[in-house]
Amino acid sequence: MKMKITADKIKELREKTKVSVMVCKKALEEADGDMAKATEILHQEGIKIAGKKSERKLNAGVVDSYIHSTKQVGVLIEARSETDFVAKNGAFLSFVHDIAMHIAALDPKNIEELIGQQYIKNPGVTIGDYIKEMIQKFGENIEIAGFVRYSTD
Repeated sequence: MKMKITADKIKELREKTKVSVMVCKKALEEADGDMAKATEILHQEGIKIAGKKSERKLNAGVVDSYIHSTKQVGVLIEARSETDFVAKNGAFLSFVHDIAMHIAALDPKNIEELIGQQYIKNPGVTIGDYIKEMIQKFGENIEIAGFVRYSTD
């Protein structure tokens, strides 16, 4: 017997994953209402989507900065997207700023090290996983193109 997928369940999954309502509904239907299984389905789908989009040209982007409240650590970061539409999106700007804050806190030495680190705001995922989630969310290829971390230490 199929479990009824309620609007509350869809809303809960959407808030947890930041993926569109329709995609959340489809994942919940495929998982027969099991939230953990639906989350895993979305995670796997995000990996597939990121792989398909990885060859697309990145013609837009932003440079952002993060200065820690002590004024002793700062980060400049460049993030790229396919279009200005995504680059100017508030959620994309928040994503980039969060990555800059992560860099300030954990001091990765290069992009490869950054990609492998556990995300400071959600230790259950790596920065690489977080980027794949954002690719799924925005429907575009995105990447962290570079960063510089400054410190008075």
